[in-house]
Amino acid sequence: MASRLLRGAGALVAQAQRARGPNGVAVVRSMASGGGVPTDDDQATGLEREVMLAARKGLDPYNMMAPKAASGTKEDPNLVPSITNKGIVGCICEEDNSAVIWFWLHKGETQQCPSCGTHYKLVPHQLAH
Repeated sequence: MASRLLRGAGALVAQAQRARGPNGVAVVRSMASGGGVPTDDDQATGLEREVMLAARKGLDPYNMMAPKAASGTKEDPNLVPSITNKGIVGCICEEDNSAVIWFWLHKGETQQCPSCGTHYKLVPHQLAH
């Protein structure tokens, strides 16, 4: 038991010695030393950064935001963006309803939900990249 404690203490001492720089001064590894905690803007790269910059400009290049709701009439249908000629739409006909009515939506004329009659229209969408 004592040998385990001594080995553990020895490992801690070795770790503390490795944390010191070449001149014997302890290396500071605090986030506060570099100016504080980095923000999301500082850390974002790649696709995440593109989405953040587009969101600042009010754009939605990858259709991640909720679509703008329309009245759902034949003259003002809910627009459903798609990169293909058809898509599946789920309609919750009433606010307090827990059932979703699923149906295929095809490119062309507006189509209506078979249950409540809300109109939807498939519109072409180009990918951002």
